[in-house]
Amino acid sequence: MSFDLLNELMEINEEERAILQQTKEVKKDLYTNQPHFVIESEKFLSKEKLIMVRKHTRFVDFPKHKHNYIEINYVYSGRLKQKVGNEEIVLKKGELLFLNQHIEHEIDACSHEDIVINFIIQPDFFKFIFSFLTSENMVNDFLINSLFNNTQNGQFLYFKVSEIEEIQDLLEKMIVELMNPTLLSDSAVKLRMGLLMIELIKHSDKVVQRKELTLQHYYIVESLKYIEEHYREATLYELSERLNLTHYSLSKKIKQATSYTFKELLQDRRLSKSKELLESTDLPIAEIVDQIGYDNISYFYRIFKGKYGVTPRVLRG
Repeated sequence: MSFDLLNELMEINEEERAILQQTKEVKKDLYTNQPHFVIESEKFLSKEKLIMVRKHTRFVDFPKHKHNYIEINYVYSGRLKQKVGNEEIVLKKGELLFLNQHIEHEIDACSHEDIVINFIIQPDFFKFIFSFLTSENMVNDFLINSLFNNTQNGQFLYFKVSEIEEIQDLLEKMIVELMNPTLLSDSAVKLRMGLLMIELIKHSDKVVQRKELTLQHYYIVESLKYIEEHYREATLYELSERLNLTHYSLSKKIKQATSYTFKELLQDRRLSKSKELLESTDLPIAEIVDQIGYDNISYFYRIFKGKYGVTPRVLRG
């Protein structure tokens, strides 16, 4: 643990000062504009940001609420007592709790020594991870529930990983990177979050709450991985053969689980890749169009502008 970082996090911020001196309660309008207490990522994240960290507000009970994002609670110092769904959980120093946006929880007031870091993460941040995670693990199960669960099942994962140095090191580096961002911070955090997921899978014996991977989740994970790895030439027919399903049956499963068609998911991945290439390379636009699997430049321009609001040429500047 970094002594300087701990001292910085121990400082009483403006919200905490107001709680101690005046309100003695959480000001909901700082967290949501909705009538029900659903904390909104828009209150903390700008449109172009997918992840940030925020110190959990101390000295006050936090009433029952949900989020419209994925949250990770990490106890940097002290402890965190909360009720998640119907289960009482006390997180200790170094432990992690993943909460999807469908689970409700309420939190007991933290003392001055209880330093809890909340990672606020848009679900889209995790899409890139599917390319290198195997389908048979509880992390992918959790992410699938969070990204594509139309039934809105609440789910959490509780990791008792305080003794795993690699995990503690990754978390501290991400906190520092997000609190003091540099030009390369977004890339560094993305890579470290991917490494964190791998480390958590390696130490899956430390997870307290998990759910069994269903066959439906297996099909969706494999479909997303296939699109991620083969977006240039991917087809529903080839994927259905790989999974030993009829293309009609697979198409229906994908639509039911994600609310998107195979074609829409594939197009979204191709356009994301084209944006990445436009911003990070000097490749001619025609070559980029070919690399992502399209052969009609006019069609590409139309769907690109439909997604991003500008043409590829304007985006590149």
